[in-house]
Amino acid sequence: MASSVLALLFFFISSPLISSAADASQAAKTFIFRVDGGSMPSIFPTHYHWYSSEFAQESSILHVYHTVFHGFSAVVTPDEADNLRNHPAVLAVFEDRRRELHTTRSPQFLGLENQKGLWSDSDYGSDVIIGVLDTGIWPERRSFSDLNLGPVPKRWRGVCQSGARFGPKNCNRKIVGARFFAKGQQAAVIGGINKTVEFLSPRDADGHGTHTASTAAGRHAFKASMSGYASGIAKGIAPKARIAAYKVCWKDSGCLDSDILAAFDAAVVDGVDVISISIGGGDGITSPYYLDPIAIGSYGAASKGIFVSSSAGNEGPNGMSVTNLAPWVTTVGAGTIDRNFPADAILGDGHRLGGVSLYAGVPLKGRMFPVIYPGNAGMSSASLCMENSLDPKHVRGKIVICDRGSSPRVAKGLVVKKAGGVGMILANGASNGEGLVGDAHLIPACAVGSNEGDRIKAYASSHPNPVASIDFRGTITGIKPAPVIASFSGRGPNGLNPEILKPDLIAPGVNILAAWTDAVGPTGLASDPRKTEFNILSGTSMACPHVSGAAALLKSAHPNWSPAAIRSAMMTTTNLVDNSNRSLIDESTGKSGTPYDFGSGHLNLGRAMDPGLVYDITNDDYITFLCSIGYGPKTIQVITRTPVRCPTKRKPSPGNLNYPSITAMFPTSRRGTLSKTVIRTATNVGQPEAVYRARIESPRGVTITVKPPRLVFSSAVKRRSYAVTVTVDTRNVVLGETGAAFGSVTWFDGGKHVVRSPVVVTQLDVL
Repeated sequence: MASSVLALLFFFISSPLISSAADASQAAKTFIFRVDGGSMPSIFPTHYHWYSSEFAQESSILHVYHTVFHGFSAVVTPDEADNLRNHPAVLAVFEDRRRELHTTRSPQFLGLENQKGLWSDSDYGSDVIIGVLDTGIWPERRSFSDLNLGPVPKRWRGVCQSGARFGPKNCNRKIVGARFFAKGQQAAVIGGINKTVEFLSPRDADGHGTHTASTAAGRHAFKASMSGYASGIAKGIAPKARIAAYKVCWKDSGCLDSDILAAFDAAVVDGVDVISISIGGGDGITSPYYLDPIAIGSYGAASKGIFVSSSAGNEGPNGMSVTNLAPWVTTVGAGTIDRNFPADAILGDGHRLGGVSLYAGVPLKGRMFPVIYPGNAGMSSASLCMENSLDPKHVRGKIVICDRGSSPRVAKGLVVKKAGGVGMILANGASNGEGLVGDAHLIPACAVGSNEGDRIKAYASSHPNPVASIDFRGTITGIKPAPVIASFSGRGPNGLNPEILKPDLIAPGVNILAAWTDAVGPTGLASDPRKTEFNILSGTSMACPHVSGAAALLKSAHPNWSPAAIRSAMMTTTNLVDNSNRSLIDESTGKSGTPYDFGSGHLNLGRAMDPGLVYDITNDDYITFLCSIGYGPKTIQVITRTPVRCPTKRKPSPGNLNYPSITAMFPTSRRGTLSKTVIRTATNVGQPEAVYRARIESPRGVTITVKPPRLVFSSAVKRRSYAVTVTVDTRNVVLGETGAAFGSVTWFDGGKHVVRSPVVVTQLDVL
C-alpha cells in the first residue's frame, strides 16, 4: 500500500450539525484526502481499506478528485480526523474556506476592431473553450446564441448536467457544457442549499456567472442596454469562443473550496482551453499555495496547457490586498473605460456636484427636496443607513445622505425608501476616495466621491433649510482620462512572494454591461421585481473575463503558445498611458499609479497578437520556484501531484522565475551599495531574423544594467538569455509611499515590437 498511496492531503469545514457549544468539538467536518498514484476508481476499494476503521460511514464521501488533485473529500468527526492526521501518508490539513465573488464598449477600448487585427486573425476565438467557474449561466440570453457557429469541437468531453430548470436542451453549440458542484455546500449549510432562491442545477440564480461568461465570450446582441443605459451592441471579448459553465458558487452562501477543486478537476478532463475564475478569499487570509485549493487546481490546469485567469480582489486601495497570487495564474486588476453614467447632486446654494447613477425610474425633474444627513445625530448605523436605523419622522419626504460601507450600496437606498425618503446621496468615505461605480437603485440616488460627500454634508449641517435634487444625465462616452485604476482593485505587493509582482495587469472592470439572469433584478435584492436582459456591474470579477476572452483569442491565433507565453504577450504589450496620453491615474488618490496598482499596465489586445518576444515558463520552472521559496519535496507534491526533487547544491532564487516582470528585493538590515542579479530568457515569436536592443529606465538611487544589451535571433536560435543587475545605493534611493521604486527593461527591434518588463526595487525582510 505504501508504494501506491504516496501522499495525502485533507481539509475540513465546520458542519452545520451543531446542537450546542458542547457539541461543537465533535461536530463532523469535511476533509479532503490527497492521494497520489494509480487510478482513483481502481484503487479506491483496495488501497483505501485503511480508512474503513476511521470513517463512520461510506456515504460521508462527497467528491472524488482524479486530475488536478488526486483524492476525495469526506465528512468525519475531529476524533476520526486526528487518527488520520497521524497517518504517515497525510501531508497537510486545512480548512475548507468559503470564498466570495469579486463583483458593449470594452472590446473596442481594448483595441479590438471588426474585420481586422486579433478578432479577424483568431476568427473571434472560434472553437476555443472557456470554462467559467462561477454562479452558473442563464442559457436563454441572446449572448449565448449558437447561430452560425460550427459544430462542437470534437475534443470536447464534457456534459450538460440536468437539474432544476436545466437539461440537455439548454446546451448548444455555444454553451457546450454545464455542470454544478453542490456537495460541499450541502454539507456546510444548515438545511442544505435554499431551493426557494437557488436552482440545484447549472442555472444561474445570482447573475454573476451569466455576466462573466458573456463578458468573456458573449455573442453580438443588438439593441442591448440596462434600462436605457449603455445602449448599443453588446459582445464579449471572444464572441465565437465556446462556453462551459461550472457552477461552484451559490446565492447567499458563497463558494466552497471543495466544490471549486471538483470543478477544476472536471474542467481539465472535459477539455477546456481557458479557465476564468472571478473568485477569491474574502476573509483577509493569504494561504500558502499548498493550502490553497484555487492555487492547487489552477496549477493542475496550467500544467496541462490550460490558461487560468483570476480576479485580483476588491479590497483596494489598501496595499498588499491583491489575491490569487500563484505565479501560474494570471491575476487581473480593474480599470475604468471611457464610458460613464453621470448624475449630479444639485444643492440649494447653487452648487452642482458630480456623481454617478444607473437609476432608471421616475426622475426628480429638478424638484428640490429637504436633504438630511443622519450621521449628524452621532449614530453610525444611521449614517450608514443600515436596516431599521432611520426614523421615518425625520426622513419622510427628504433626500438622505448615506455613508458607503457595511451594507450593499443598493440596500441603503431601499432602507431610505422604506423610511419614506424620496432620494439618496451615497457618499464615499476616505478609504474609497473618489472611486465611483454605478448602481441600478430602486430610489432616485447617486454616488459621490469623498470630497463631494464632505461638501454636501457640510451644507446639510450648516444651512438652516438645506435642499437638494439629483439630475440623471444618462450615458456619456469618450470620457477622459481613461483608463483609470479603480480604487477598489486589489493592490500589491504580493503578500506571499514579493519577488513575483501581482497583479499582473489590469483590464476593464468598472460599469461593464453584460448579460444577466432572469431570476433576480439588477440590484440582486429580493425586493427588486425588475427584470433585465443585461446588467451593469463593477469589480475585478468583471476584469478577469476580459483577460479570459483575450486568452481565448490568442490561443486561437497561436494554438501552440503555452499559458505562460499567452500571459507574457499580454503583459509586455500593455498600455501605460491613458487616452489623454498621460500616466495611468489611481482613482483613489488622483496621482499617478505604480506597478503595485496596475502590474505591467492595461491590457491592449491590438499589440498582444504580435508581441515579438515572450517569456515562457515550464512546469519544471514552477517546481524550481517552489523549491526556491523553501517548500520541501513532499509539500510541493501536494501541488504538483508527482514526486519532485529540489536542488541540493545551490538553492535557486525565486527572482529567477522567467516572469515578464522583475522584482529586486534587498534586506532592510543592510546599508550602502547593494546588488542583485536575475536571469530572464526571451523566446522570439516574431520574424525569425531579429535583433533587439535594451532600453533601461532606472529610478533615482538605482542603477539597472543588462548583459548582453543586444539579443540576436535567427531561424536556428529562437531563445536568448540575459542578466539584469539591479544596484541600489541605500543612501540615495527614494522608495516612496509604497516602499518601492519602479523602473523598466524594454527590448525593441527598431520596428513595431516593444517588449517591456516593469522592474520593482524594494527593501523588505522576508521571514
